[in-house]
Amino acid sequence: MLNFGRNSAWSMLSNMGIMGMNRRNIDYISKYNSREFFPIVDDKLRTKKLALENNVNTPELIGVIDSQRRIKALSEMLAGVSGFCMKPAKGSGGKGILALTHDNEGRYLRSNGDQISLEDVERHTSNILAGLFSLGGTLDVAVIEGLIQADLVFKDYSFEGVPDIRIIVFRGVPVMAMIRLSCSSSFGKANLHQGAVGVGLDMATGKAVNAVQRDRQITHHPDTGKNLMEIQVPRWNELLALACGCYEMSGLGYLGVDLVLDREHGPTLLELNARPGLSIQIANSAGLLPRLKLVEELAHPGRMSIEARIAFSRDNFSSLS
Repeated sequence: MLNFGRNSAWSMLSNMGIMGMNRRNIDYISKYNSREFFPIVDDKLRTKKLALENNVNTPELIGVIDSQRRIKALSEMLAGVSGFCMKPAKGSGGKGILALTHDNEGRYLRSNGDQISLEDVERHTSNILAGLFSLGGTLDVAVIEGLIQADLVFKDYSFEGVPDIRIIVFRGVPVMAMIRLSCSSSFGKANLHQGAVGVGLDMATGKAVNAVQRDRQITHHPDTGKNLMEIQVPRWNELLALACGCYEMSGLGYLGVDLVLDREHGPTLLELNARPGLSIQIANSAGLLPRLKLVEELAHPGRMSIEARIAFSRDNFSSLS
C-alpha cells in the first residue's frame, strides 16, 4: 500500500517508480503537452464541441448560459427536462457541479432528495458566471448537460453520485486507470480529495487491484459495504479505445481522460485533463514512472493503431499477471 508522506522515505518511493509533481510537470506535461492545446481541455464547452466534431459520445448538451441576463431563460430551457447537470466550463476538481432531477410537480431535487428552488438554481448559475468556481476566478459560462445514468453494474459501489473512470494516456497509450466512487463523506461527488473512494484497475482486464480512501487502503465501500475487490468494469476494451482516441483528438501527449459508463449510451466522455493528478498511483499501489519510461522507448507509438496500443498496454501494464 502506498501512502505519500507519513514516515515514507522519498528514496523508497522513487525506487517504486512513484512520480512526484515536479517530475510530472517538467518531464511530461511541459515536454509532451503543447500549451496551444491547453485552452481546449481547460474549457469543458470547447472540449464538448471538439468531441461532437469527432463523433465522440458525450452527455447531451441542453444549453449554455453565458451572461447574467440569460439566467432568466433557465426555466424555459429546463422545461420538460427530467434531469440535468450544470457545471462551470472552466471549473476544476468538481467545484460548482450541480446535478438535479426535475419532477412532475416542478421541484428540483438533489440526489439525496433535498429540494432546491428555481431561485437557488439561478443563484448558482450567477455564481458560475462570476467565476466563483473557475480556474483563476475568471468569468465563466454555465454548461447544462443531460444527466448521466450510471450502468447498473455499479449500483452497489457508489453513494448517490455517478462513478467515473480516469485513464492516463501517454503518447496515445493507456498506462494507468482507476474508478472513482462517491460516498457520503464526499457528499456524493467522485473526487478523491473530497473523500471519494479510488479503485485501481488492471489495464488488461478492468478488474480492481487496490482501493483507497483518503490515501488509506480499504476493501469495502464505506457506505454500501460492497467488496470493492469484486469490481470488474464491463466494456473495458471500448473504454480504452475511447481514451486512446482522445490522444489524437486533443493533441496532448500526456493527459487524463475521464469517462463514464452510461446504461443507455455506453462509454461516454466527461472531460479531458492536461494536468492529471498523481493520486491514481495510490489507488493502484503502483508508480507511473516505469510505465511512462517503457512507452518513451517506443519509436512512434502514436502511429500504431489503437488496437496495437491497447495490446501493448495489456501486455506490459497488467497488475494481475
